Amino acid sequence: MTPLRRIAVIGNSLPRRCGIATFSTDLQRAISNSGPNLQTCIVAMTDHDQTYDYPASVALQIKDGSIEEYVGAAAFLNAGRFDIVCLQHEFGIFGGEAGAHILELLSRLTMPVVTTLHTVLAAPTAAQRAVMERIAEMSSKVVVMANKGRELLRDIYRVSDEKIEVIAHGIPDFPFVAPDAAKAKLGFSNRSVILTFGLLSPSKGIEVMIDAMPSILQRRPDAVYVVLGATHPNLVRDQGEAYRGSLMERVRKLGIEDHVVFLDRFVDQATLLEFISMCDVYVTPYLNEAQMTSGTLAYSFGLGKPVVSTPYWHARELLADGRGVLVAFGDATGTGNELAGLLTDSPRRQAMRERAYAASRSMTWERTAERYMTAFENARQGHRLKVIARAAPDAIALHGHAVADMQLGHFLSMCDDTGLFQHAVHSVPDRAHGYCVDDNARALLLACALNEPGEHPLSESQTGRFAAFVQHAWNPDTRRFRNFMGFNRTWLEDEGSEDSHGRTLWALGECARKDASRSRRRWAAALFAEALSTAAAFRSPRAMAFTLLGLDAYCAAAPDDQRAREIRHSLADTLVSALALVETPDWVWFEGGLAYDNARLPQALIATGLATQTSAYVDAGLRTLRWLMTLQTASTGHFRPVGTTSFGELRKPPGAFDQQPVEATATIAACLTAWRADGDAEWKVIAAGVFFWFFGGNDLSVALVDSETGSCRDGLHPDRANENRGGESVVSYLLALAEMRQLARANINPTNPVALRAIGA
Repeated sequence: MTPLRRIAVIGNSLPRRCGIATFSTDLQRAISNSGPNLQTCIVAMTDHDQTYDYPASVALQIKDGSIEEYVGAAAFLNAGRFDIVCLQHEFGIFGGEAGAHILELLSRLTMPVVTTLHTVLAAPTAAQRAVMERIAEMSSKVVVMANKGRELLRDIYRVSDEKIEVIAHGIPDFPFVAPDAAKAKLGFSNRSVILTFGLLSPSKGIEVMIDAMPSILQRRPDAVYVVLGATHPNLVRDQGEAYRGSLMERVRKLGIEDHVVFLDRFVDQATLLEFISMCDVYVTPYLNEAQMTSGTLAYSFGLGKPVVSTPYWHARELLADGRGVLVAFGDATGTGNELAGLLTDSPRRQAMRERAYAASRSMTWERTAERYMTAFENARQGHRLKVIARAAPDAIALHGHAVADMQLGHFLSMCDDTGLFQHAVHSVPDRAHGYCVDDNARALLLACALNEPGEHPLSESQTGRFAAFVQHAWNPDTRRFRNFMGFNRTWLEDEGSEDSHGRTLWALGECARKDASRSRRRWAAALFAEALSTAAAFRSPRAMAFTLLGLDAYCAAAPDDQRAREIRHSLADTLVSALALVETPDWVWFEGGLAYDNARLPQALIATGLATQTSAYVDAGLRTLRWLMTLQTASTGHFRPVGTTSFGELRKPPGAFDQQPVEATATIAACLTAWRADGDAEWKVIAAGVFFWFFGGNDLSVALVDSETGSCRDGLHPDRANENRGGESVVSYLLALAEMRQLARANINPTNPVALRAIGA
């Protein structure tokens, strides 16, 4: 599997003032530092028609109340070919009842989602439960920052344990230093400093700390309580600064104005770390037990600060075993006693500092990013297995007995003594459109495939007529193969396209290697060698790919042909160079658009790389095939080949229709070639999922194949299957079936590519 290259974080972003914004920004930065070629961005939630001067890391913003912008964001992420979306979830940052608008985005994504839950409610409303369960269902992994979160997800929201990851809140990697220097810089020299920071709101319990200050001052007269942070924007919007004013009035009534300092500031990280560094004790007197995550607690703990806290869920876990001090909710007396005790006991305070700092080294953003990256990789692997390989019927099982019977009735009915007809009207051959070398070359490929052990070969006369058509198509005057022939056996052109020439070379190469007739193998090798020189000047990437597939077979049959080996390297190098010229992080392909038989391009490079032991070819083939599969997988998981309506469009997501069997066949062959290259059994699973397209695993849930006759419909329109069953379609299905039957026969060791090679795959 290729390394992760593009990751998007959905959440709030700085300079929006909230903990989710700080976390999302820190996480995005940490992830971006995890690898040299990793690209990350934030999709930022924007609240209540506010505007923010977002940094360049914010690629898109969503107005929280606009359904259209959620839908547009999903389209943006899908078009951007992101490998992973990491959602930061808090009910209050998304629009709709219980934040339900985010479901409109998630339901449209084609890549795996890893969701970080910043709140997990023990007593959700019906709407909150429904939204949370749906988010968990659509997420490949769910991250919580405390084991209590895992417990609640299992017991209340029915999330499977294997889907849940516990990853601690990240912290800056700050040195373990004494507070004196920072105190001097910030104007608190010779004071015992107690600190709380974060957005000010009634749930933070600041009143309790203010009420505790008189008892602390009795034992530590130099103590000062610093409250650092702006008032929560939502509170300011609804009430102005009334809450802050009430706290200041409380201080005045207690006569401790010189010992409580309010700093109404939303500080950057560097300033924040200086303030934490200068405090002697940090306090979080929150009033609600159901606090799953506290970034302020994590940061202070990570800087090695003694912490006094109420026993909300996050604090209860983080401060256990003497790593901090817990006091009862709303207990000003207990809070004052514990703080005074720490401030008057330097050895105890120092020991607690050292324990906290040592315990927090696994929480640095670097370590946290590593754990997220592991979760992303696991999510991607699980997502691809689940999404691409939908449950398939027993008829396409990978192991055991035959995949399905090879029924050739319709195929043979589409042939006469000239060759294979191009088209059919329903299942009746359509003589009006005659024949083409493209389809007869495919038929010759099928004849070669049926020479494999376990299959029933075509008769000598049947194979011979396809070979005769190819021979007759060769025009020695133009050094090209003709393509189209009328029913009256008259050629309609002097030469065909580069693609038809390349496909014919492919069939000749396979015939030279696999035909049952020794004489016909010699014929095929001789005609291949004669027609190959034309291919050296090809400009069509598909023609190059078809020729390379033919060369893969021909060079095995004629290993001493030096000219063929040279042309093989030249064509492969040209494809790799084309990729280098066109490729961007969003578009990993050889051309600016997609057309037909797309998967044959990566297949050809992988096969060539294996045969020539050229890793650059294999790497390019695997990379482009993985990218192509992201485009050819619908959000619901089934295979969706590139539709003909998008042929010729530049750098745009492919259209869904019309879908044709040739794409499924090419993709199956490419995936199995990739499996032989890297041994990753996932490719086999993907191939099985693609094969299921023929049997109803598609956008219309319509079976294209008649198993009794072996006929195959010509494709899928947006509203129906194409009932015509022409030559290309039937041969495409039978070639795919032959591939899958070979795979099923490789049950000597079905996860070992060597076993498949041994039977000639």
